[in-house]
Amino acid sequence: MASSSSKGYCFQCQDSTSIFFRDGWRLRNGECAQLCNRCAYVYEEGRFCETFHSNDDGWRDCESCGKLVHCGCVVSFNQYFLLDFGGVICRECSKKNLILARNRRYAHEFQTDPTDVPDLAKRVQIEPHYWHDGIDLEIQCIPRTAKSILNLLFEKMLTASDSDLKFGRIVIPKKYAETFFPEVFEPKGIMLNVLDLEGKEWEFSFRYWPNCGSRTYVLEGLREIMVSRKLQAGDTVSFYRMEPEGKMVIGFRKTSVPKPPHQAST
Repeated sequence: MASSSSKGYCFQCQDSTSIFFRDGWRLRNGECAQLCNRCAYVYEEGRFCETFHSNDDGWRDCESCGKLVHCGCVVSFNQYFLLDFGGVICRECSKKNLILARNRRYAHEFQTDPTDVPDLAKRVQIEPHYWHDGIDLEIQCIPRTAKSILNLLFEKMLTASDSDLKFGRIVIPKKYAETFFPEVFEPKGIMLNVLDLEGKEWEFSFRYWPNCGSRTYVLEGLREIMVSRKLQAGDTVSFYRMEPEGKMVIGFRKTSVPKPPHQAST
């Protein structure tokens, strides 16, 4: 990204003390927005809208990975594509889908597994949607009465945005947020006490971002539990309801990466 030593103001923060300004996104007049080093760093990291526009309208979920995209914003106009059937898809998912489609075509031609094609975007295999009986031993650690049961509410695969420790938050799909979480009446939201599968209680913030007349719900304050579980994109978060207490419980399931054939046979 080009640097300029001309005296001016940062397009975002209006700072005029910087000696050097760096080019940001292209403006309608054809020139590039001039940014100070701090704002330029956030822009180059792909976190500009999440940092400065989080409370603005226009946020939509990528139909593939659920990542939030700030549609209609000049900063991120080249970070997503509109889908023919409605909705948007982020540039990363669009690229992965193209690679996967090509891999499937090659796999059909050579009669092999698409995951064996070298340039597959992600070589991971998610564990079964529901835990089998052996895993239930972990759930038994949660303190509850003999008559209480644990009902699975929903699960979500963590996106790269969800697992980013700089944010420490998970986007909750709207249909689940409004079905299983308490109702919130203003963007700042409410505090929630949630148990993990080891019986430890955590305090999270449940809030929403205004989004084109709708809402995007997020669960914040998860950085500590994310670090302790070593979470990353592709892992699965599960939400349960302990009945009859009504207590919400959170659990995480790591992604399993398939072993090469010679190791699997061994």
